[in-house]
Amino acid sequence: MFKKKWVRVFFPAFIVVLWFIGAGFGGPTFGKLEEVSSNDQASFLPANAESTEAGELQEAFTDSTAIPAVIVVESESEIPPPELAQYQELATRLADVPGLEPAAEGQPAVVGPIPSEDGFAIQYIASVADDAELGEVIIELREVLEAELPADAEGYVTGPAGFTADLVSAFGGIDGILLAVALAAVFVILLAVYRALILPFLVLFTSVFALATSILLVYAFALWGWIELSGQSQGILSILVIGAATDYALLLVARYREALTEFSSKWDAMRVAYRASVEPIVASGATVILALLCLLFSDLNSNRSLGPIAAIGIVFSLLAALSLLPALLLIFGRSAFWPLRPKAGTHPAGVHGSNVTGLEGLRGTWKRIGHLVSRFSRPVWVVSLLVLAAGSLGLLQLQASGVPQSSVILSPSNAVDGQDALARHFDAGAGSPVIVIAPAGRENGVLEVLESSEGVAEATLVADQAGAVIVRDGNVLMRATLDYQADSAEAEELVRQLRTDLDAVSPDALVGGVTAVALDTNVTAQADLTKIIPIVLVVILVILMLLLRSVVAPLLLIGSVVLSYATALGVSALVFNNILGFDGADASVPLFGFVFLVALGVDYNIFLMTRVREESLRIGTRPGILRGLGVTGGVITSAGIVLAATFAALGIIPILFLAQIAFIVAFGVLLDTVIVRSLLVPALAYDLGPKIWWPSKLAKHDGAASSSSDPKHRADPELSEVDSTSA
Repeated sequence: MFKKKWVRVFFPAFIVVLWFIGAGFGGPTFGKLEEVSSNDQASFLPANAESTEAGELQEAFTDSTAIPAVIVVESESEIPPPELAQYQELATRLADVPGLEPAAEGQPAVVGPIPSEDGFAIQYIASVADDAELGEVIIELREVLEAELPADAEGYVTGPAGFTADLVSAFGGIDGILLAVALAAVFVILLAVYRALILPFLVLFTSVFALATSILLVYAFALWGWIELSGQSQGILSILVIGAATDYALLLVARYREALTEFSSKWDAMRVAYRASVEPIVASGATVILALLCLLFSDLNSNRSLGPIAAIGIVFSLLAALSLLPALLLIFGRSAFWPLRPKAGTHPAGVHGSNVTGLEGLRGTWKRIGHLVSRFSRPVWVVSLLVLAAGSLGLLQLQASGVPQSSVILSPSNAVDGQDALARHFDAGAGSPVIVIAPAGRENGVLEVLESSEGVAEATLVADQAGAVIVRDGNVLMRATLDYQADSAEAEELVRQLRTDLDAVSPDALVGGVTAVALDTNVTAQADLTKIIPIVLVVILVILMLLLRSVVAPLLLIGSVVLSYATALGVSALVFNNILGFDGADASVPLFGFVFLVALGVDYNIFLMTRVREESLRIGTRPGILRGLGVTGGVITSAGIVLAATFAALGIIPILFLAQIAFIVAFGVLLDTVIVRSLLVPALAYDLGPKIWWPSKLAKHDGAASSSSDPKHRADPELSEVDSTSA
């Protein structure tokens, strides 16, 4: 097809130019993602969640869509009543900050000062306009406090507005530092593995261009309102694309380098390498894409949106690895591997026939591992299984029922400090009351339940300035201040109890507010876990069966990655609780960990088992297992280290959810690479022998080995002594 010289020059250049154009448009879009993203937890809940319905009905009671901010001033000494006038002047100064608006008609922009009972603190309530630049308003409020307060007082801006501003600030490293760290890690690893100066840049260009072009589609989908883009999904997209594109690139590069030692023409080498790589790369990509799209079954908008966002990234990773990278490798040829250029004619002699061990031509670590697997297959997989099972016992310590909002931000946060100050001097739930919407006429019974509930400090009906109860669309609104911090487990349990108690007096009553949103989010996330995991497993199992033309091998692979996931989660729970001292884990962490680890873990097993099947057709199953393990060991290990390093980069963003996902996936990928794919799967497959291919013909006619004796007993002197337990 590409025999003419001008076509061979033009075609790769044309592909590269197309990707340059796509990246040229996509790159600048990075800076626009904040315009179409949201970190508001309430927007991620399903429409039928009780807190969502309560929030929608609450809008009828106010014309304002402002975001409340709680301003707390804490003094080292008791504030005497005469000084309250001074704090009234502070309220006026705070109200001058652009972007504030009254929470309701007739109210000032800043309500307060409200002194604490102990006399050591003052509280103000402000409302940030919905169309204002939230981060800038919060910064100005904090600057006013710093300038106006006496030396023995400290000021904080907390509440929903303060937390949102600090959360957005914490996500500020996604576009810059995160990518820089991830790319630097990948570059160093590639440099160490290939000892080539040009190749790492070609692989990184492939990854970056895949990310830049995928951003275009993600931005468009978010702009059109098809997906909910958040800071965490934006960060995961960047890491996933860099890691996946690099993994796919490494598989193609390994095959291309191998082919260059056999063929003098770089085109012939690419043709052979491409044919050998395209099936496992496409199968691996399809597995991850379909697994991610299973998140569409989630009831949480944040989970459901991450599915297509991440899937778009994987699609462009596949396209870049199968078009841009081959074009770059053809342009550079052997120079891509400079200074260790592969030479034609140095390829080891092919291994054929039946009287082979599978270890011919191998050397170093992977020959020793192959030797270990062949001699002691059963002890190897049994010990590996026991090690993984022991690690999975840590699941008993997993606390994934949600964490307080004050624990979400790991970096110093003025809002977190302010929440602590608020709890020290006021009712802990002040500033974030529970909202109750009830039918008019039922308010007395509802109010009685609220006031008699242990843990409710105060409950009030919303009335106008004349004192008349406000009725909107046949409903009344009540606010209940809790004795507990709004983001605490005690507050969530109280909301559960209130919903149960209110059903007896007013079944149509709805409980909403910050605490209810957090509770509904955790409950929905836990329900998603039990619903989505079986779907993902079935999808991956079907793909593996189609790819390997087998039932036994796919079941073996699925079982191994599920056990690997359980071990990664168990060890992570021990680390989070006993070393890092986290207060728990977000309820979505187990689900995201599962989707990423199972889909990506199967990737490496696909890379391994497709090569094993290829070798098994030539030399028999058991030699094919050893051969496949040996020739893919280096590249898969490199890919695993790259992916672990890229996900670990998420840990630089000081958000608890991302830090936990970073550790779980990075540790899980390394576990999968070192134990599952290197020892457990090969040893178990070797012990089973041709049975792993059942019911395909290869199970009965074991490739080139079908006419020979048991492939465990080959003529190779290194394998002459075979442990009887591996039979």
